[in-house]
Amino acid sequence: MRTRLAFSVNDLAETRFAVSPMWEVVTSVRALAAAVVPRPHRAWADQVRPRLAAAGLDRGWLADMIPPVGHLPDFLNPAPATRSPGLADELAAIAATDPEQVRLDLDHLAGERDGALSPRLRNLHRSPHAWLPRVVAEIETYWALAIAPYWARIRAALEADLFHRGRQVAEQGTAQALDELHHTVRWAGGSLHLEERHCAITRIDTGAGLLLVPSVFAWPRVLTRSVASEPPQLAYPARGIGTLWERRTHAHLDALAAVIGRSRALILAELDTPASTTELAQRSGLSAAGVSQHLTALRAAGLTSTHRAGRSVLYARTGLADAMLTAQT
Repeated sequence: MRTRLAFSVNDLAETRFAVSPMWEVVTSVRALAAAVVPRPHRAWADQVRPRLAAAGLDRGWLADMIPPVGHLPDFLNPAPATRSPGLADELAAIAATDPEQVRLDLDHLAGERDGALSPRLRNLHRSPHAWLPRVVAEIETYWALAIAPYWARIRAALEADLFHRGRQVAEQGTAQALDELHHTVRWAGGSLHLEERHCAITRIDTGAGLLLVPSVFAWPRVLTRSVASEPPQLAYPARGIGTLWERRTHAHLDALAAVIGRSRALILAELDTPASTTELAQRSGLSAAGVSQHLTALRAAGLTSTHRAGRSVLYARTGLADAMLTAQT
């Protein structure tokens, strides 16, 4: 399917970029649902799938609502109100969704499934406000297990993309930036032309402007959202995701070790992949008690964050720690 999104001067003036935690949730669930996980995300999928299965999320609300192909429920991707809303802001918007929008999305899903919805989705269709809190609660759990431990790395990739696009708009104009978003997106004659679209996106009944959302997990596709009275959204693959999950080598840690100590520098280097205290002890060769003490100090310094995964606690590097390690190479 090909679709054409016309732009007025006002639409161009109201076109903006934003980061959306919920787009990462929705697109990552879709990536996990694929028969074959897209190559850039297989290392991540191998890590998070056991956690999700242990929590029962591999057969939960999100797995039920987000198919590997086809319609994505629009109510799961509220329009970002700011350049970088928090997950809590977007979850509040989901909880307050107009019941008719929820039912419209579920009707789309039913149409793609020969009219059949699971019992839980039939309950959601009958009484959205009664069941949306359960959806929101599951999203919070999914975020904690699958996204939060990696958010510093994901966020850095998204922010880098926004920086690039912003500079491109400043130097070459909005039209050029739109034309270079993706090979299926083309700017011509005052319109944005999109090919290979599952769902049409038009100006009919939508708000002004366009929301452009870089996404790590959208690759290799561009995804769209079109809801009455709201600006249309276009989620496109962020730049540089091909190496996002690659384990980085930090062969020269001497300068950092001189500041924070060799053991702590080693622990930060090992946190390319979020891990528990026990896992870090095995990787680093340090004692579990020693690793625990170092992690406490690193967390107090803002260099690590903690994320509960069932009965375990995962430690992850923060953006500040990533920047310190990058400076070593």
